Amino acid sequence: MTSSVNGDSSQSSLTRLAPLEAVLFDIDGTLCDSDPLHYEAFREMLQEIGFNGGAPITEEFFIDTVAGKHNDDIALSLFPDDLPRGLKFVDDKEAKFRTMAARQLRPLDGLDRVRKWIERRGLKRAAVTNAPRANAELMISVLGLSDFFDAVIIGGECEHAKPHPDPYLKGLEALKASKDHSFVFEDSFSGIKAGVAAGMPVIGLATRNPEKLLMEAKPAFLIKDYNDEKLWDALEELDKASGPPSV
Repeated sequence: MTSSVNGDSSQSSLTRLAPLEAVLFDIDGTLCDSDPLHYEAFREMLQEIGFNGGAPITEEFFIDTVAGKHNDDIALSLFPDDLPRGLKFVDDKEAKFRTMAARQLRPLDGLDRVRKWIERRGLKRAAVTNAPRANAELMISVLGLSDFFDAVIIGGECEHAKPHPDPYLKGLEALKASKDHSFVFEDSFSGIKAGVAAGMPVIGLATRNPEKLLMEAKPAFLIKDYNDEKLWDALEELDKASGPPSV
């Protein structure tokens, strides 16, 4: 059964990318459904310090203030009058997240299927994230993908993090791949915006963020997870345009 999400079918074709060279992935919410762990960590720690009068933050607040954003921006949003405190807080929160992720992290449905599709075609691949390097490496390791990625690009190590295109441009550079023969998987507004700004079609994953918000960033199309038939129809079209796999 097709799990259809918003997106013009005329945009869903990836055939103009043939022959495909590379696939770039965000990590949080894209390789794994990690947002509930981030949300839980933020909610508990903010409540402990009496943020918002001690009332727990809502999922809407989390999406607006935290999801997909760089920690420096999150710290400034949460503690506009005390940035050093904000930066210390988000560092402590990341440590809590890593403890939780080591035990609870699971891959997004269908991830292994798309991983095998990429490996069979010998495509280059990079992880491109706004997460701190310690988080990124832990999540990739827990998911069993340490040997899968050719490069791991951290937004905070670029001149600008997402939603700027810099991290994705750096990913292409690291892979020695062309934007005209690569595409991106992303789950957040800022991440989709970054991939589009880097000149690549972005397949948006409607993991947690509202579909309406994601569509405003102009993805090629949205999918629910990597088993979505809309994705596999597009990959089949791309395969036909590219010819048989080289490996």
